[in-house]
Amino acid sequence: MTMDALQARDLMTTPVVTVPPDMAVEAIARLLARRGITAAPVVDGDGALLGLVTAADLTCRLSEPPAAEPSWLRWLLADPSKAAIRYARAHGFVARDVMSLEIDTIPPDLPAAGIASLLESKGIRRVLVTERGRLRGIVSRSDLLHAVTGERVEPTDLPDARIRTAILAAMRRESWADLFHTQVEVHDGVVEFHGFAPGREVQRALRVLAEHVPGVKGVRDLTEPVLPLEQVML
Repeated sequence: MTMDALQARDLMTTPVVTVPPDMAVEAIARLLARRGITAAPVVDGDGALLGLVTAADLTCRLSEPPAAEPSWLRWLLADPSKAAIRYARAHGFVARDVMSLEIDTIPPDLPAAGIASLLESKGIRRVLVTERGRLRGIVSRSDLLHAVTGERVEPTDLPDARIRTAILAAMRRESWADLFHTQVEVHDGVVEFHGFAPGREVQRALRVLAEHVPGVKGVRDLTEPVLPLEQVML
């Protein structure tokens, strides 16, 4: 089957790990950790898609700021709907309380190119496949490799040139990444950063960025620190 002929139904992963709307938050967290996944669709007894619970929805509970002291000015300027959503997600007990209702979905007949465009424009890693409101599967970026190669390929088999292209594209999306002073090389899946970096924070971020790219087996930071201007002028 050619790349142009591939559709969501040909690429999607099934079955999908789902949770019922009354599943306890603690149980969902254990499920995500045990299965090594970052999200689980919420479906009812008939298989209808209701929402999506992500790891971010659960971990936000750890960083929920303390409630501010009430005041008439804060009440006047506040958006009650957004505040209510934050409160429910931070304090809810079951899936229906913490799940996201705004979900990106696609039909089973959407071509591979359309799926790729959606993932890029939304900046997401996966999308749910639905038909008449029922969950059918899930398509991730790794599933789309099938459309590019014609076969399912493990990330470790990706060519160095493709890995480098993906890293450069990721760097262009980040304001802290400097493509002018930092060069990227890839050898047998190992990424090497050369040139200059303005500090340890950027060096660490570059490593993290590279590690998120499929096919990367390791990262070597060979950059040199950028000296402060006053030291350069001495």
